[in-house]
Amino acid sequence: MLALLAGLGFGLSLIVAIGAQNAFVLRQGLRREHVGVVAAICAASDAVLYAAGGAGFGPLVERWPDAVVVMRWLGAAVVLGYGAMAAVRAVKGDTTLAAAEDGALGDSPGRRLKPVVLTTLALTWLNPHVYLDTVMLQGSVAASYGDDRWWFTAGAMVSSVAWFTGLAYGARLLAPVLKRPGAWRVLDGVIALIMLAVAVSLVAA
Repeated sequence: MLALLAGLGFGLSLIVAIGAQNAFVLRQGLRREHVGVVAAICAASDAVLYAAGGAGFGPLVERWPDAVVVMRWLGAAVVLGYGAMAAVRAVKGDTTLAAAEDGALGDSPGRRLKPVVLTTLALTWLNPHVYLDTVMLQGSVAASYGDDRWWFTAGAMVSSVAWFTGLAYGARLLAPVLKRPGAWRVLDGVIALIMLAVAVSLVAA
């Protein structure tokens, strides 16, 4: 139980931060567009990566530095592209929360599912930092727990499920504030800046 709680706290310390993935999940939650699918992809991806770390695959990441470099540049391109789209939305100011004003608990269909899924996968798997955090860092800490390393890893997995579910569905609490296009312009402007900062950090790493 102690290893489980330690993994839960460790996972939250890694994931609760403003970044490209969290910004995207937040926006999808606010728009109620395929919220469950986005949260599930993020949590499932983390579970796979945490399992790899718990199984001791960290050294394999270190042995393939060229692969990390390729992912870094691809990730920077994807993040920068999404940031550019957010910047365009901020300038145009044509985003509203009309799709969610009916108060329905289900997801709004909004955009087609495929581009949302592809964007979620790209922002998750093309970020080299996710491998450093979930596979190498978490894996090394989990290994220190010996036979209880899988309890630690399970706690980290639970933290991802709790965080992405809470972020995606909890975003609806901000709906009253974001009914005006002006508020969305501010949000999209902030998202654009976050994406730019993430892209620069990836290239400069």
